[in-house]
Amino acid sequence: MTAISPSRTAIRQPAARETLRTVLPNGLDTAVVRVPGAPLAELRLVLPYARVEPALLPTQELLAARLGTATTVRDRQAVADRAADLGAEFSTVVTAEQLVLSVSVPGEELPGALELLADLLLRPSYGPTPTVPAARPAPGTRTRLRRAQLRHAFGGPHPLIDDAPGTGVPEVDLLALHRRLIVPRGAVLLVLSGQSTASMESTEGVLARVREELGEWSGGPSGLHLPPFTRHEPEPGRLALHDPSTDRALLLTAGPAVPAPDPGHTALHLAQVVLGGHASSRLTRRLRETHGLAYAVDARIRQNRAGCWLEIDCAGAPGTGHRLAEEVTACLAELAEAGPTPREAYRARRYAAGFTRFALATRAEEASALAGFAASGMDLDWLTRYPDAVAEVTDNHIAKAAAHFLTPARTLVATLDRTPAPEGGNQ
Repeated sequence: MTAISPSRTAIRQPAARETLRTVLPNGLDTAVVRVPGAPLAELRLVLPYARVEPALLPTQELLAARLGTATTVRDRQAVADRAADLGAEFSTVVTAEQLVLSVSVPGEELPGALELLADLLLRPSYGPTPTVPAARPAPGTRTRLRRAQLRHAFGGPHPLIDDAPGTGVPEVDLLALHRRLIVPRGAVLLVLSGQSTASMESTEGVLARVREELGEWSGGPSGLHLPPFTRHEPEPGRLALHDPSTDRALLLTAGPAVPAPDPGHTALHLAQVVLGGHASSRLTRRLRETHGLAYAVDARIRQNRAGCWLEIDCAGAPGTGHRLAEEVTACLAELAEAGPTPREAYRARRYAAGFTRFALATRAEEASALAGFAASGMDLDWLTRYPDAVAEVTDNHIAKAAAHFLTPARTLVATLDRTPAPEGGNQ
């Protein structure tokens, strides 16, 4: 019998958007989104930047750190002064597979921000380049555990798993590397505009300015994309690492999952929320409130070009790793066998629908979310439609997703602790 949860309170939707998306002749995938009345404009340039070539690792990091600091017509101070005149903030973030250049600027200064962005991309200047250090710092305990988790779960070799040795390069030509890696073909540019200007009254006007400023940008694709894992589904089991020097116990799992927006993702997401996605989740109550084992507990669905997996992430006091593994396994088994209670399913729906509101709460967060969707090939309106998708998932759907995806028989449980695991644990 299907349990019916309490009705879902309507979630306020974001303001109506006007969207125009096209690929420029130079290969730049461009999305212009206009939200009437928004005082700020946001730009997000998403570039493939996965660490797929070990020899490039040190110079990739250096290039990302110095990108956007100077051009052939503006030195570092002139770039900073121009950004200040516009009231603009430029920043870069590097993830496991992307380099994201972000710009926030008052709406009326969007033309100037596009001009400055084009200057930084088309006419970069890096000046004297220091020697890249030959030695790279040893990976921390969490990084070591994550690499072991992914290697056991998905096989190798893979850029997310293998730590390439740091090799210093006596002379680095950052300008040549810029020309090779910072290229339009394969990149995504999202412009979130609002307040109209005399020259940019519509999405077509914004797109025309993008074409004018970035039409001469050329090159690519860079090829810096994560390859898929060797295995599509994680290899289950138990992996226990021992490090006498660690000051905490860490746990990571890898279970099967389906990415958004594939069929079945929404039901799995709700099961994941019940398991460990919020403050009242089962893992939080069991590990923190009941047993006092963990001071950090989380569960999430991870997805990128390499693959998709359900991950539980816990940290506790040293010596608790094996107990954490036992309790996490028991929690998975109980939820997979019996499914969530009606109250848990109701809370999961409320949380999953509500997170869309918080994810789009500010223009900066909205721009980052939309740029991420565009870069991953998803529809720009996916998140705004998500509450409707959540409302269509029944308690029975969630229970079936839990039974299929959360069973311990399909999950790898990996720990790193100060003390060795009991007999039978892998080292």
